Amino acid sequence: MEIFLKILLVIFSIGLIAVVLLQKGKSAGLSGAISGGAEHLFGKTKARGLDLVLQRVTIVMAAGFFILSVCVAVVLK
Repeated sequence: MEIFLKILLVIFSIGLIAVVLLQKGKSAGLSGAISGGAEHLFGKTKARGLDLVLQRVTIVMAAGFFILSVCVAVVLK
């Protein structure tokens, strides 16, 4: 059980890092490369939808990371 939770925690942490890096920042970060092409193909509404999806996925990943961190701490104690 302990090993399973630790593996799941690593997966969530890597996923959280990836999703945060894909989000559009003030300087358009890595998401500029992805959504920049999407704006030309689909218009600005699709690119805005991608940002909204990334925000929601970030919230879910952050909540999962927090819950798993607490669970791992409880199991190890």
